Amino acid sequence: MFGDSTTLLSSYSSGTPGIKILMPALSPTMEEGNIVKWLKKEGETVNVGDALCEIETDKAVVTMESSEEGTLAKILVDEGSKNVRLGSLIGLLVEEGQDWKQVEIPAADSDPSSLAPPPPARPSAPASPSVAAPPKLEPQPGKLQVRLSPAARNILETHGLDPSNVTPTGPRGIFTKEDALKLLQEKQKGKPTELKPMVSPAPLQPAAVPSASPAAYPRPAVPPVSTPGQPAALGTFTEIPASNIRRVIAKRLTESKTTIPHAYAAADCNIDAVLKLRKQLAKDDIKVSVNDFIIKATAVTLKQMPDVNVTWDGEGCRQLQSIDISIAVATDRGLITPIIKDVAAKGIQEIAASAKALAKKARDGKLLPEEYQGGSFSISNLGMFGISGFTAVINPPQACILAVGRARPELRIVEDEEGNEKLEQHQRMTVTLSSDGRVVDDELASKFLETLKANIENPIRLALC
Repeated sequence: MFGDSTTLLSSYSSGTPGIKILMPALSPTMEEGNIVKWLKKEGETVNVGDALCEIETDKAVVTMESSEEGTLAKILVDEGSKNVRLGSLIGLLVEEGQDWKQVEIPAADSDPSSLAPPPPARPSAPASPSVAAPPKLEPQPGKLQVRLSPAARNILETHGLDPSNVTPTGPRGIFTKEDALKLLQEKQKGKPTELKPMVSPAPLQPAAVPSASPAAYPRPAVPPVSTPGQPAALGTFTEIPASNIRRVIAKRLTESKTTIPHAYAAADCNIDAVLKLRKQLAKDDIKVSVNDFIIKATAVTLKQMPDVNVTWDGEGCRQLQSIDISIAVATDRGLITPIIKDVAAKGIQEIAASAKALAKKARDGKLLPEEYQGGSFSISNLGMFGISGFTAVINPPQACILAVGRARPELRIVEDEEGNEKLEQHQRMTVTLSSDGRVVDDELASKFLETLKANIENPIRLALC
């Protein structure tokens, strides 16, 4: 997993030289990860291929395996640590037979695994006679220096708190936001009158009052933070930390909507025949869903129209030979799209089993990288939530995504064999295709929907491909 980035530390002291364990890249879009659980303890023997720890990437929870053997000498990043950058030092091994308790730990200034990057420099503002700037936490001689997270620094500077008398609880001695809020809460209990805005009144001038200007009433540099256990004040907020998956979803959605020219087309499909066939299969204890039929019908349509089974690589179009369909699954950590491979060659029952197994692994965070990377076409079904119709965002580099709504009864006028008109109730469903206009133009998208509609309304055609 991380053999390329594992290097032997050179020793300049009497300590035992160690082998670095670095945070690996476990997915193509991963930039940082969370340490969920260490599967080895300090002092335990590690062989090549052994599971070292579980890491939450931007897609799932993946087991990190060792490419070295020896003894786990030191865990430098504890369980539960968040946002550990790629290449950060998370642990040390020593060779078998060496004294692991005496492993040499790299100096902090040479360690690339700093979990708390320094806060961005604030632009210096000219002195104002009416507003006093929040005091900076400058190092003081004789006091122990405390490593602050960016959020903790903001709170301390805003409320003028001193962190030197509080023991940090963050990994590797970092003073966290929770530590700062606890300190603030203690100050509020002890000295409630001191928590006033740091604004000094302007001196009274006997001369004429100057005209108001925007600079005379500057906005506060930092919004007030809500305090646990205290009633919310006007203008406060509660910070909700974003998971790696949520951050990547935000990044990819923004990329998709700003770089892909989305085009939309919708069609209403009569699913009476699908519901009838599904009911017949249930009598033989074959349990399949309407969505399984839609996946199969989409794969058959892509086989009939290979010009839609394409991706855009930034420079041109690539027509794919295999029909691999991504299915959107909602999890506690966000939306993820596991892939059913070579769908056109699978039967409905096999598709149903694959979809069910992949959805469970996605919700449990146990998807393997090859189970969610790639795909040629996506399907998102919100029918189970009562949504009649919607438009979905394309999952790059794919060119299309199909949004599926709920089945709904509709009355329609039909003619019988004798030409008499009558009202009949049918179950209908709206499917909406979002397509990349650079690859799938409006005409091709319309023909695709027309063919898909015919395949859904006549499920016997699905057995012909």
